[in-house]
Amino acid sequence: MRFELATAPGDPERPNEDWASVALPAVGQGGALVLLDGVTPPAGDYGCVHPVPWFAARLGGALLELSASRRDLSLAEVLAEAIRRTAEAHRDTCDLSHVRTPQATVVLARWDADEIEHLVLSDSVLLLESPDGAVRAVLDDRLDRVPPEVLASLAATDALRNAEGGFFTAAADPAVAGLAVTGVTARTEVRALAALSDGVSRWVDMFGEGDWGDCVGVLRKEGAQGLIDRVRALERAEAATPLVRRWKRHDDAAVVYAEL
Repeated sequence: MRFELATAPGDPERPNEDWASVALPAVGQGGALVLLDGVTPPAGDYGCVHPVPWFAARLGGALLELSASRRDLSLAEVLAEAIRRTAEAHRDTCDLSHVRTPQATVVLARWDADEIEHLVLSDSVLLLESPDGAVRAVLDDRLDRVPPEVLASLAATDALRNAEGGFFTAAADPAVAGLAVTGVTARTEVRALAALSDGVSRWVDMFGEGDWGDCVGVLRKEGAQGLIDRVRALERAEAATPLVRRWKRHDDAAVVYAEL
């Protein structure tokens, strides 16, 4: 097995809100990976005394422990319990009903000798590469279906955040776990996995430098940091072009790559 993890802040003056880790149990041939992309709140009150990196670390740590130790739970049940634990850790000090309470996108994968389970919530990406080199992207595209002009309005975005007809993230309500994209694949049908936050998946879906198969090819040849470096180079080149303006020129970036 080969595993690589890399992450980089979008702005060196701000804390990195992405979180990633891998667990390899001492017994058996299994493992688990977790990747979170903390949602940066707009300026102003969001009902919580904790910063987003605190939330991502709490939720990520719970997800990793439960994914590895509670194989009797499905990944949706793992996510629900991790959200519940994290909410309890700050329920007494924070307003968890606030629409912008700390939240994160989620990618989970867990495998044993026979199968690979996966879960994706919101706009981070999981890639599954088959032995013949074909790559399948597991996506939760609900945020992508929201028109850009709606997302340009904070009030309109808040009305769709964790709401029916909108998009969903892991925040304080365990029930959201039931809305995640989940599935199971035979272990023999997968030779590599890759989890990408949207600060890295932009290599494909924003810059169009290749498809998901090309993305896995870069990971195999250049590693996780190599893919992040490619994204940063594209961002710097775009910054020199005054015709393009983005809300985030650089975003936090995280990659977990696993060859099974």
